[in-house]
Formats: sequence, C-alpha cells, structure tokens
Amino acid sequence: MKDGKTVTLAIESSCDETAAAVMSEGRGVLSNIISSQIDIHKQYGGVVPEIASRHHLTNINTVVDRAMEEADVSMDEVDMIGVTYGPGLVGALLIGLATAKAYALAAGKPLIGVHHIHGHICANYIEHRELEPPFMALVISGGHTNIVEVTGYNECRVLGATRDDAAGEAYDKVARVLGLGYPGGPLIDRIAKEGDPHAVEFKRVFLEKDSFDFSFSGIKTGVLNYINSEKQAGREVNVADVAAGFQAAVLDVIVAKTLRAAIDMGKDRIVLAGGVAANSRLREMMAEGCRKNGIDLYYPSPVLCTDNAAMIGCAAYYRYMAGERDDLTLDAIPNLEL
Repeated sequence: MKDGKTVTLAIESSCDETAAAVMSEGRGVLSNIISSQIDIHKQYGGVVPEIASRHHLTNINTVVDRAMEEADVSMDEVDMIGVTYGPGLVGALLIGLATAKAYALAAGKPLIGVHHIHGHICANYIEHRELEPPFMALVISGGHTNIVEVTGYNECRVLGATRDDAAGEAYDKVARVLGLGYPGGPLIDRIAKEGDPHAVEFKRVFLEKDSFDFSFSGIKTGVLNYINSEKQAGREVNVADVAAGFQAAVLDVIVAKTLRAAIDMGKDRIVLAGGVAANSRLREMMAEGCRKNGIDLYYPSPVLCTDNAAMIGCAAYYRYMAGERDDLTLDAIPNLEL
C-alpha cells in the first residue's frame, strides 16, 4: 500500500470519455487520465453509441496503463478497483466493467461498482477537502438533471428529475438548430454572453406547484418554432439573443427549484455536479441566489465536471470504507436509478 494509504484504481466509460484514475484516501488524485471522443462525434452532431463503444475498446487498456504509470503505483499497491456500472450507454459501460472485472480477478482485488451520478457528486469532495454531507446537490449534464438530497457519503435521495430531455441534451439540440455545433453547452454559454436574454422570451416551465421535477422539451420546441417563424417572415435570426433567451429560461427554473429544495429541506450548502455545472451563467446565478439566502455554494473545476474516473474512485472509496463490495456478477445497468 503506497505510503500506508488506501489506493483506488478507478475506471469510467459510461458515455464518450475513456477514463482511468488512481486515488489516495478517496480525495487525493495521484493520476486522472481522460481520453475524449468529442472530436470523433462532432461530425455526427452527438454521441453515436456503437462508435463510442469501439473507441473505448481500443483505448481503455492504454488509458489504465497511463494512469498507473503517472501515479507511480503497481497493482500490488492498489487496494480496490472502482468502476461505473450505470447509468449510461450499455455498450460503453460494458467495456469499462469488463476491464475492471479482469483487473480485479487477475490481481485478487475487491470490485466496487459506482453509480455515475454518485460519482459526479463526489467530485466535489476532491475539490473541497472540507466538504462533508449533508447538503443539496444539483446534478446537471447531457443525460441527467437531478436535485439530490445528500444525507451521507453513501446515502442520498432524488427529490426532482427531468421528465423528458436533460438540460445538457436540450442545450445540444438547441445549439444544433442554431447551427453552433457540438457539444452545445459551452457553445451556447459562450455566445449567450453577446446576446440580450430579454430580446427573445421563452416560457419558463415550473410544472406543478410543489414539484422539483424539470421539463425542457417544450423550450426546445419553442426555440425551433421561433426560428421557423422568423425565417418565414424573412427576418434574420439573432443567434446570440436566442441563445441568451433560451439559457435564461432554462437556468431561471433550475436555480429557483434548487434553491427552494435546499431551503425546504433545511440545507445550508448546495453542490453543483456534472458537465453543465461548468456553465458560467449557472454558477453566477446560483452564487447570487445562495448569497441572498445564506447558503454556501460548492462546485468542481471544469476537468472534474466532465466525465472522469477520479470522481468514480472517490465514490468507490466511501463504499469500500462502509464495507460494501461487489462480485464478478456485477452487470451494466444503463437506466440505473439513484
């Protein structure tokens, strides 16, 4: 065991990033290697599952080798293997899971399955060493928009979720309609800074009075209808204004519901997690809302917002310390619930 500390080898392959990390005591990053497929999927306007799986298969052993080499750790010094087993693309998940099982079996190490969303939340423990549960978490990415009450390192419950498109998915679809490209989140965030969020107003969808759920499919349709009507009228579409108006409508709802959840549940800390947690306007709005309500705000650096294995290693550590283990029958669950 390196320096007498618990060492985790972690693997993440739920979507289009092939990632491996070596962690010390759960929160210490010895290495964090990410092989992204963004440039490959750009030409298709989104992730193609079969292509993602094929590239995971090609890259994963090299990525793990790089993580072990950079950490200067041998397999003998590793205490456990952590791996994402859901949710995600089933073919992509299976590549990471099969690799983790192979290492666990060959080296005689415990296997710890990790929920991908739990991993995103745990990214904040890496960034903020002082952070401990309980708190309210907003997990916001291409596949998820969840308000999660975190009551312990391994205990949480979902208070609200998207009923259709995830926020990141809506960003990607609107970016495609606006001709901005893929991935849509950072592109819309960037161009929205040049636009007027009040120039084009889109409907805010809050659903039922006490609901913490989200719905973003309607706003996506609203953007498409607006663009079509402007083109039919022969008017030029101001892309920056549309992007700003769309982003304002989405984030107004997300911020309001997350703050209300924290206040209603008596939480004085809010944590952001997931790819869209890197959105600059979301951070600004949430920081302002937290300041007004006496709530502390935490979020990871951009590299820990994206899919990565360091967060999976952190989550695996806390399951390991609680005595939780998985065996080699652990299977990929693409629609795994939190």
